[in-house]
Amino acid sequence: MNLLRRQLSLALVASLTPLAASAAGPVNLDARGVAIHGHDPVAYFAEGKAVMGRAEFSATAGTATYWFATEANQRLFKADPARYEPQYGGYCAFGVAQGYTPDIDPTAFRIVDGKLYLNLSPAVQTRWQADIPGFIDRANRNWASLKSR
Repeated sequence: MNLLRRQLSLALVASLTPLAASAAGPVNLDARGVAIHGHDPVAYFAEGKAVMGRAEFSATAGTATYWFATEANQRLFKADPARYEPQYGGYCAFGVAQGYTPDIDPTAFRIVDGKLYLNLSPAVQTRWQADIPGFIDRANRNWASLKSR
């Protein structure tokens, strides 16, 4: 009985924790455990814009649940999640370059070399775009230590 109570307690805590950790590092999740504030990760690539997903079309990858606007996008994601998942666990790429993991505005995004990068806001994205290669390089180096926290 104690083991069951402990497992239920851990499950409850996990369901209430917006930050989840995975083998790849922390993942930016909302209170529902959904990544990208419910936006469809495939739509960024297919439509070139942020599109709100629907809970009925969902899939999990690691500790994150992703929502999709269409069943077709859901299928594409399930076939190759790594292709569509945002970099740095879905945290702001500029923030990671500075050494921390801030939230994002799903509409402030950019696809660079086939990878999805999100930013805190359009204003932060403007700063990030001033030196995308440099900030990606710094973020990649910082992510190595941030993801082990």
